[in-house]
Amino acid sequence: MADPELEAIRQRRMQELMARHGTGKQGTQQNPDQERAQEDAKREADERRQMMLSQILSSQARERIARIALVKPEKARGVEDVILRAAQMGQIVEKVSEERLITLLEQINSQTTKQTKVTIQRRRGVDDD
Repeated sequence: MADPELEAIRQRRMQELMARHGTGKQGTQQNPDQERAQEDAKREADERRQMMLSQILSSQARERIARIALVKPEKARGVEDVILRAAQMGQIVEKVSEERLITLLEQINSQTTKQTKVTIQRRRGVDDD
């Protein structure tokens, strides 16, 4: 992973955030050319992201993430982000296998597990003593 790619991702994210905050103030004042340019930039960034993931992940791991994305797209995106960050920091030196992806998913699940507490309160009727 090269630094220019990382910088391009950061710039795209900043543009998305600026556009998101800007649209609330401006309404729909963007002309079609600007919208088309933003869509093209977003599409290119997604293509770059998929290319990087294909270099990092084995085919079985990519298939598993694709299946996860069908059910929980935000979780799949988060896992992809974690993998990309690790690769950019040099923590991943070889392709991520499906087994390694499963352990990563288990770690993420254990960190994000919500505890549910159920409390049952019984109604007291007039006849209850």
